[in-house]
Amino acid sequence: MSDAEWAVVRDAMPVPCWLEGRGGQPESYCHRQMVDAVRYLVAGGITWRAMPADFPAWDRVYAFFRRWRDKGLTAEFHDRLRDRVRRAAGRDPEPTAGIIDAQSVKAAASVPSATRGFDGGKKVNGRKRHIVVDTLGLLLTVMVTAASATDRDAGQTLLARLRERHWRVTRVWADGGYTGRLVDLARDAWRIALTVVRRSDDTSGFTVLPKRWLVERTFAWLMHSRRLARDYETRTDTSEAVIKWAMSTVMSRRLARRAR
Repeated sequence: MSDAEWAVVRDAMPVPCWLEGRGGQPESYCHRQMVDAVRYLVAGGITWRAMPADFPAWDRVYAFFRRWRDKGLTAEFHDRLRDRVRRAAGRDPEPTAGIIDAQSVKAAASVPSATRGFDGGKKVNGRKRHIVVDTLGLLLTVMVTAASATDRDAGQTLLARLRERHWRVTRVWADGGYTGRLVDLARDAWRIALTVVRRSDDTSGFTVLPKRWLVERTFAWLMHSRRLARDYETRTDTSEAVIKWAMSTVMSRRLARRAR
């Protein structure tokens, strides 16, 4: 990270208890080194043991990543950056609309059979990433399942998570995979208007569909991180954490450019 980007990241990071005099053991490594190391792994797609010697030992970096994942600090850090990006764009920190979609990716041999499956539509054997983004393309919630999970079934859990965290969201755009009883369930259970944006049968080739292109652009941002080109993680919550780290990098760089 540049100094300008580190200034943005440092302000958004959760403060350890020991720095506030609330007990706990002081950490041995600089937070900037740790964040840089995790971002290097996500962007470069390397293994943990291939961490360059410029960074702390790989097991110390992994312990930092795991602690942040398990204690919810990765999500807190990501959400703070998202709120700042929305404010910088002149938006309210809490969104009122979103777009939902899913992406199937191949899984590495390290992914257990219990959390992998075959997506018959995309002909992919691996996992599926279900996300909801706001109208700026920023991630609101994410869930990783086996690729065999249908969009409708996963959409129920994903919309429930969305409602729990972002209670002001009242409209969500989706593609044809989310039709059926999910539309009624979203309206009755969570008071969310699930609007399906359909592709016209008369068109051929690639066409930009209203609202749906926003979530496709977010998937393109994520695929810039080589660790996300394929799912390598044993646990699904680790995959979700890696996605949030990738989006945190996108947002911190955007804020750093605005601060120049």
